[in-house]
Order: sequence, then structure tokens, then C-alpha cells
Amino acid sequence: MEEAPPGPRVFLNHLDSYCGRNIGEYLSTCVVGATLESPDEEEEGGENDSLFEEPMASKVHYEIVGTLSKPESTHPHFAKEIYVASPQNGLLSHLLECEIVLYNITEDAKQIEEAMWAASALHKEIETFTKRKLFILISTIMTWGKSKPADPENLEIPLNDEDFRRRKSHPSFTDYINAEKQIARLGKTNKKKFLTYIVASGHPYGAEEGLFHYFFKMSWLCETPAIPVFGDGNNIIPTIHIRDLAGVLQNVAEHKTDIHYVLAVDTSMHTLEELVKCISKNIGPGKIEKIPKENAFLSKELTQMQLDMLFVDLRMEPFYVKENFNMKWVAEAGLIENIAQVIMEYKQTRGLMPLKVYIHGPPGSGKSTIAKELCKHYKLHYVSLNDVVSEKIAYLEQIVAKEADKVEGKTEEGEGEGDEDNEQEEDENIEEAKEFLDAIKENMEQNKGRLDDEYLVKIMKEKLMSMPCRNQGYVLDGFPDTYEQAVDLFKVKDDEEEEEEEEEEARGKMPKFNQIIIPEFIFSLTAPDEFLKDRIINLPESKVAGTRYTEGQFLQNLRRFRKLNTDDITVLNYFDELEIHPQFIDIAVYEDSENSLTVPKIIKEIGEPRNYGLTDEEKEALERQAAEERLVKEAQEKAEQEHQEAKEREERMARWEEWNKQQEEVKKQEQELLEAQSLPLRHYLMKNVMPTLMRGINESCRIRPDDPVDFLAEYIFKNSPDIDWNKKC
Repeated sequence: MEEAPPGPRVFLNHLDSYCGRNIGEYLSTCVVGATLESPDEEEEGGENDSLFEEPMASKVHYEIVGTLSKPESTHPHFAKEIYVASPQNGLLSHLLECEIVLYNITEDAKQIEEAMWAASALHKEIETFTKRKLFILISTIMTWGKSKPADPENLEIPLNDEDFRRRKSHPSFTDYINAEKQIARLGKTNKKKFLTYIVASGHPYGAEEGLFHYFFKMSWLCETPAIPVFGDGNNIIPTIHIRDLAGVLQNVAEHKTDIHYVLAVDTSMHTLEELVKCISKNIGPGKIEKIPKENAFLSKELTQMQLDMLFVDLRMEPFYVKENFNMKWVAEAGLIENIAQVIMEYKQTRGLMPLKVYIHGPPGSGKSTIAKELCKHYKLHYVSLNDVVSEKIAYLEQIVAKEADKVEGKTEEGEGEGDEDNEQEEDENIEEAKEFLDAIKENMEQNKGRLDDEYLVKIMKEKLMSMPCRNQGYVLDGFPDTYEQAVDLFKVKDDEEEEEEEEEEARGKMPKFNQIIIPEFIFSLTAPDEFLKDRIINLPESKVAGTRYTEGQFLQNLRRFRKLNTDDITVLNYFDELEIHPQFIDIAVYEDSENSLTVPKIIKEIGEPRNYGLTDEEKEALERQAAEERLVKEAQEKAEQEHQEAKEREERMARWEEWNKQQEEVKKQEQELLEAQSLPLRHYLMKNVMPTLMRGINESCRIRPDDPVDFLAEYIFKNSPDIDWNKKC
């Protein structure tokens, strides 16, 4: 098959942004001219054909080139070339090579000036064009933010493309409407060579969810009991799926219509409250909470521009798109009607798939410690039987207590603000909750504090089916511990399939399992009994007190575990039959009481986390903490060094003073010795030498000889009382 010739070159700014990435990837897969075909010609592929399906190699596709918002961003795989925005002369030469220029100004207000420059620069080069060029500005419906209704007497009538001349911008988006008008004028001077179009986009969603990511992330994390709705939530927000926006752009580029202003919105007219409630119900806690608009400005995750977009109130209809374009809609009816597909896209695009782990092992093997460490590492939910049962009983008691308070009239306070909560509580069957609570307590009384499997499985299944466990995933600590419990816990139990499952069970077939809650990883800890006993014996008394690790109870639990896991039909056999094969870890090999070596081994087997990474605030906090710890460490090291130096200095000074004292003492002793030794000599000199010497000096001073030293020597020699001169002579 011959290689297809290169298609038209399309320039798109900021290919690494939310809109740029999705629009660029969509157009790179589109066959040039596909929207010009009649709908009948496209029906051969069926209604379920993917918009990203690879077309035949012989057909021509668009070549995508463009710029990046951040130089360090990864080069998009669909982009043929990447350019830099400056110098502008260099960028202009690349724009002149493109047949279609798309400029998106909806995500970065700084791109408005660049888009106006690009359109003006191209317009100045009209005479050099060998082919007609298209310039499409992707703007926002916020330039309609303060528009009056199409019919003041009938507010239900929506605005459409034909009303664009009456549009009035939101005060914060005046630069956007000015750009729209200027670029529209440039396309009217020479339509045979240069056409300009304005596509006013509804708030885009899909894949990463764009503007609505704030609500998706908050719902997915399930860290709050209710998702906030700013204000009364009655404002209508025009929306469009990001791939539908790309489809509109493709139609505009290929149809080259006479109308130069196109509304790119879906047919939905959902309010902010409806949108948030739908997101919360399908991926979050299921509840919403209305808060004052002023509180929205306290959020660090929403910019002023995003808040303005959330507060818009416009009833709009994509009249021209519906009547004239060949659209293969992804979500024509809007976000709410397509929420299941949107959530699937959201999770897949952001890699937010749940991670479900089951830890199996004998008592004393460290299941709970390992499970909690895995939860901490992967940001999962720790699920243990005792905790879940206690949590369920507390929840049922809370519902019953609220109902009792209502009867007594104790909940009048705060009625005005609690309308949504009251609506949610109406959905709860108070009577059923009371009956279930009574049944649990009665069963526990009959079984000396334990619950039958019927209740355990029901409570655990509710926990695993809860939105937090379905979103992030869980680590299941030791339950189920029998084959029968596993079958009841993980099998599908819809009313329509119940009879079919019973028939399959009767034929000895494995019933269908619930893929939503079934574990993905099974880890079975193994160790000999003696090792486990020694580990428990060596535990501190403080850790054993009040737990099931007392000697009698531990041995009883260990015997029960061995009994349940020595037969042919065990809980591990259940997972084996489902092709979820357990991985066995011999903890006795490591001889590690804290399981610090076992956890990294399991983490290596599981792989990378599938959760949100650290937020910018968390990264800054960690960096700040690391910097503070580094400064503290450096200060401690410096203080320790100074202390050591001071100590050494003091020791040196002490040694120096001691040495000086010793030297003084030695000198003193030497002096005393010298004085003692010199005393006889001094006496001798004073008696025998000094008198003669003094007379000789006086005589020398009187006579003043030429050589006084020689004179003095001769004088002493002659007048020394010890010399007998007669004998000498």
C-alpha cells in the first residue's frame, strides 16, 4: 500500500495544555474532509466506532505542529514539530507554512495578545499566500457573560449563534471579546486568501475534566462528607465535551461556512447544583453542601478566572452546529447523561485506577502491620473486620439517634441551611436501619460477641462497595478466611442473576464474581508455628495487653487458622479458581519482627501507586519540611562542632595553665636550689674577692690607666691576700 501524502499542516498553541493536548490528539487522527461526507456514508462503521480509531493508511491526516506552554513539557507524541513563541519573526515563518492556524485563549489570558499578533501578522502577508489560510480563534462563552436573554418575556428561550452581535462580555473577559472582534475584522478583507472564525466554547470537560476537575478530584478523594456548591447553584453552565469541541473545530475548518461565529456547546442546560450533585453521587460521597459564594474565594485550587466561569448563568443552544455540521457527538446531551463514560475517561486519563489487595496469613504473622504500611504507601483504605463492624454499628446508631432527635423536636436549629442534608436523609430507610441494628445486637448476644457470616459478609460487602474503596482501592486484612465467605462476599448478587447463579452453583460452576470489589493482588504470609509463637512471646507486655495475642487466645486462633487452611477447599483456592493466583511470602526467612523487609517486597510486586501524586502545596510542604530539617541538622551539627571546639579549647587552656603552674614550680625550685648552692660561694666572694676588687676599681678610677681591665687584673693579682709574694719571688 502506498504511503499517504502529508496532510494539511495545522498550528495549535500550547499543545501541552488540557485543551491543546486533547484537540491536537483528536485532529491528528482525523481524515481530512471526513466531515464533508454524508452521514449515510459513515454508517458502515456502526454507532460504536471510537473517535480515535485508526483510519486507513491511504487516507490523508492532519499534521499537527505548535508551541508548548512550558519548555520543559514532554513533546506530545502526535505533534510533528514543536516551535517556540519567540522571537515572533521565527514563529511567523512557521505560521506561514500552515494552512490552518488554531489559537486557544480559553486557558491562558496571556495568549490573547499572541493570538491577535499572529492574526495581524498573517494578514499583512496575504499577498504572499499561494493557498487560502484559515485562522480559528478558540474563545469562550464568557464573552456572552452579561448578555440579555433572547426574549425578555420568555426566559426559557436560549441564545444561539445568530445572537452573537448582541453578546455582552463578562467584565473580566473584555480582552477576550476585543480579540474576537479584531480577528473577525481581519477575515473580511480578502476572504479568498484569508478566513477567520471565532468558536465560542462552552466550559470543556472530558478526559482530565478541565474546569470541573476541582469537583471530580474532591469527590474521588472522598475526604469531605459533602461536595461544595457555591451560591444557590441555580445558574446554568454551558458545557461541551473536549472531543466534541475538537469535532466542531474540524467541521469549521472543512466546511468554511459563511457564518464566522460559532457556538460550541452541547444541548444540555444543567445548573451548577445539578452538575456537582451528579459528580458527587457517581464518584464521591453522594452529598452536596451549599456554601456562600464568598467562601469559594478561599479555595487555593480555584483561580479567579475559574470562579467567574463557574458563576456564569447562560441558556445557550448550538443551533448552527446541529443544523449544518456533520458531528459524531461524544456527549451531545451533556455531562450528566454521559457521566459513566466521563468518569471512565477521567480515571483512565489520570491513571486513577483502584488498587485492591488482600493479605492472608496466620495470626502473629504481621498482616495488620503490613496492610497499614501498604495503605500508607499507596493511599488506600485499610479494611479489617473488627473496624468495619464497629464502624457500621456506630453509623446505624447515629441514624437511629437522629430519628429519635427528630421525633423529640431537637433538630429545628439550622433547618434553612440543611435542606440538602434533609433530602439525603429522606433517602435512608430509618426503619430498616433500626431493624438491622437490632438484628446485629441480638446476633452478637447469641454468639458471645461474634457475628454470623451472614452479617459479616453483608457489612464487609457494603464497605468494599463504598465509594472510597471503589475509587482508591483497599487493603483487606485477613477477611474472608473461608472459601464460603469469599464466595458470598465477592459474587454478584443482583436479583436478575440470582436464579442463574443458583443454577451454576448446583452444576458445580463458579458463580460470577463482582469485578468492582474483587482483589487484584493476593499475598499469603507463611511461617512455622514455632516462629510465630516465639514472635508473640517476645512481644512487649504493653502490646499484648487487651489484644488477641494473649497466650490462650493466640494458640486457639492459630489452631483455627491451620484447620481452615489445610483442607482442599480454602479461601486461597477460591482466588486460584478465578485466576487470581496468590503470592506466598515466607516471613520467617527475613527474621524481621517489624516486617520492614516484607513490605518493600510486596510493593515491588504491586508496582507504582495509582493515586493522585502530591499536590503543589504538599510538595512545597515536604520541601519546606526537608529544608527546615536540613537547617536544624546543620544548626545542630554547627552547635555540636562549636561545643566540641569550645570543649577542646577549654581543655587546651586547662592543660596550658597546668603546664604554666608546673613550669613556675620548677623555676621556683631551681631558683631556690641555685640560691642554696650559691650562698657559700657568695660568702667566699664577699670575704676574699670583693674587698680587693672594690679597691682595684677605685684605684683604676683614680689612675685611669690605658687598659683598665689589665690594670685591674694585675692589681687583684698583686693585692690578693691569699698570695705570698715573697715565696713567689
